[in-house]
Amino acid sequence: MKILNIDFIKHKHPFIIGAFVFIIGCLVYGLFKIYLLIPDYNSLSYQDNNNHSFNLIVPQKLDFCGEAIPTNNVKINRALAEEFYDNTYWKNNSAILFRKAQRWFPVIEPILKQHGVPDDFKYLAVIESHLSNVTSPAGAAGFWQLVPVSAYNFGLEVNDFIDERYHVEKATVAACHLIKQAYSIFKNWTLAAAAYNYGINGIQRALDCQKTDNYFDLLLNDETGSYLYRLLAYKTLLASPKHFGIQRHHHFNQGSPMAFKMVKVDTSVTHLMYLAWHLGCTVKELKDYNPWLLKDFLVNPARKSYEFKLPKNSKIDYSDYLNDVMNEKTNFSNALKSKIDSLLVAPMDTVAQEKTLIHYVVKINEPLKNLAEFFKVNEDELRKWNNLKANEIAVKGQTLVIYQ
Repeated sequence: MKILNIDFIKHKHPFIIGAFVFIIGCLVYGLFKIYLLIPDYNSLSYQDNNNHSFNLIVPQKLDFCGEAIPTNNVKINRALAEEFYDNTYWKNNSAILFRKAQRWFPVIEPILKQHGVPDDFKYLAVIESHLSNVTSPAGAAGFWQLVPVSAYNFGLEVNDFIDERYHVEKATVAACHLIKQAYSIFKNWTLAAAAYNYGINGIQRALDCQKTDNYFDLLLNDETGSYLYRLLAYKTLLASPKHFGIQRHHHFNQGSPMAFKMVKVDTSVTHLMYLAWHLGCTVKELKDYNPWLLKDFLVNPARKSYEFKLPKNSKIDYSDYLNDVMNEKTNFSNALKSKIDSLLVAPMDTVAQEKTLIHYVVKINEPLKNLAEFFKVNEDELRKWNNLKANEIAVKGQTLVIYQ
């Protein structure tokens, strides 16, 4: 067998060595291009999203509150793909969502942290309401879409006069309590998120019936079955928009912060017009910035302390903020205008126009039913007028408001 003589090639056939070098160079370039220039499409960083342009595929590495998502499962990957790419809302409205996130995440994040709820739950408010005080046909309301029973159970006041589900900060605290209650049962943040949508009892029944202990093995209704995948999609959109080919512009991170002054009120207010005069603002401002107050007056015989929010800097445009906090089903402007016009002629309490207002000092501890029968009023209305719960009684020395 003959061995190739390099010296022979070098001196006798110089074109052969040139071809040999060319082939080696092509191989090195090909390997360099394949392994070094092509980005890794199967990894996604939520921290550094400015160095790579991601392809439109589902990231292989996803987590919710630090709990890994099994994206290698074909069924789960398909469910993720549907939420990631079937929703055309994103590219058309991503700029709006970025601005909303910039406006509200700094409000929500500290509250979540204070109550020991993972930061990823801020995206729950995004998919529930798109960070707006909306009201659903089913009666859920506010940023966190709380139903009246849940809101009431976790400390919010909800009645015909006040609905604190529209108070973003207080509603966030109530949502934290609900999420933590679910986590205390399931010991799993993924199931806690699903329970927020489906209810703790609903998830528990599904786990028991289907003999499993995790969300990804459950057969649920369409909404709850895709709930977590939608959360992950919005998390990716807002944390790493380049994954969807969306450029987050620099002006999203700029702008003056919206500062507010808080005014505490611990008395009844016959009409907001008088409070507005005292605070040097308009009735419309009071209503717009405090949508939790449903009426034009405040009934507060128990002298509970309420905080009214008003803009601190008149030079800043608060219109976007107001668009978010205003209850979409309520248009206060025209109603307030007509009400103020009538009050300028004859100022009086809205309810008192039809009934006589009585301030009654309770003589002995007794059930509200007895007082309702004595004054010939409805017991439920008596409770609403005085912000009293179903199990509360009239306490000696307490002043009750009664419209007789």
